[in-house]
Amino acid sequence: MLDNQVKEDILAQAKKSHDLIEDAYRQDLTAKDEPLWLQKQRLLLADMSLHLLQTALQSPELDTGLLTRNLFSILTISDQYIPQFNLAEKADELYKL
Repeated sequence: MLDNQVKEDILAQAKKSHDLIEDAYRQDLTAKDEPLWLQKQRLLLADMSLHLLQTALQSPELDTGLLTRNLFSILTISDQYIPQFNLAEKADELYKL
């Protein structure tokens, strides 16, 4: 079990990282049809990973709705990098339950 102060420190660092990544993503004007699109999507993947971290640590009870949304986003973005696993399909299954 994490000490409350340690948890608060982790969340504070995650927020700083999240803000930096979101700024970088917004400043990157790469369009989907451009060669560097997948580089831009890596920023989005990092952003969603931080959302997952925040979801995991923010409240005493895990918000499974937020967890589902985090996983959906991570799987959907990751599908672009490893399409052989059909991660987008797996992501869609999260909402079929």
